Amino acid sequence: MYRQKKIIISCAVTGAIHTPSMSPHLPVTADEIAEASIAAAQAGAAIIHLHARDPVTGKPDQRPEAFLPFLHKIRHDCDAVVNLTTGGSPYMSVQERMLPAKVLKPEIASMNMGTMNFGLFPMLQRFTEFKHEWERPYLEGSKDLIFRNTYGDLETVFNELGPNQTRYEFECYDTAHLYNLAHFAERGLVKPPYFIQTVFGILGGIGSHPDDVMHMKRAADRLFGDDYRWSVLGAGRSQMSVAAMAASMGGNVRVGLEDSLWIGPGKLARSNAEQVRQVRTILEGLGLEIATPAEARDILQLKGADQVAF
Repeated sequence: MYRQKKIIISCAVTGAIHTPSMSPHLPVTADEIAEASIAAAQAGAAIIHLHARDPVTGKPDQRPEAFLPFLHKIRHDCDAVVNLTTGGSPYMSVQERMLPAKVLKPEIASMNMGTMNFGLFPMLQRFTEFKHEWERPYLEGSKDLIFRNTYGDLETVFNELGPNQTRYEFECYDTAHLYNLAHFAERGLVKPPYFIQTVFGILGGIGSHPDDVMHMKRAADRLFGDDYRWSVLGAGRSQMSVAAMAASMGGNVRVGLEDSLWIGPGKLARSNAEQVRQVRTILEGLGLEIATPAEARDILQLKGADQVAF
């Protein structure tokens, strides 16, 4: 079994799941996203996972030009690995979702590994007032939402991004997604080492019980052996508990306001950096060392920041 000496912290700075009204600390404008990303990197995040938003409405925005203002600032001010979303929003087509990664050629792009129900509507139990008119329908509509990631969609992304030498953060929300990845690996459309982000706690995917974490780890071990690098994402209140469990087994971790708005029971996180510092305290308390961006590039065999198009 592959063992790495240092743990990679990823930070998902702002994403499509949470709407701006849910937290005043969610970065929306390009300046806010850049500042939040740089602060997260300074706190210990080796990888920054990024979405773009309309600065006025806060809606997810997958135009490449929406990413460039904050990408330029991030690259100028820190050495973190940039991971661009191909998830965008479940309401977008795969061509829309993949466009920033296709044009900007990042070192890493996220890739959801299967079609699934994607239930955001439980958030309405906690949040009742919204700043923008699109936010409530966005959440309510997820009762009938199918997040499309067909085999044809996945094959299209792999074929079109492959020439850029961009690697993937394979987001696996259930065991079937691991088998989907194994299918594409067998066909040679993706190459090891596979950076597998097992996602826990999204309604429509696997839960966040310790048994669920172990089940996904065992399945990945069996399917990929030494050819993968394991990371975990716990959504909502499971963020830190899932991270601690996985880290104790040598797994990498992802935190950030895309995945959870909270830093503790009933307490909103004031920044992405605050979550990075908290998970870093947990990791170092377990006697683990934190990977630098350079070490993360080596562990994941990335092409390097000089090979991106921004």
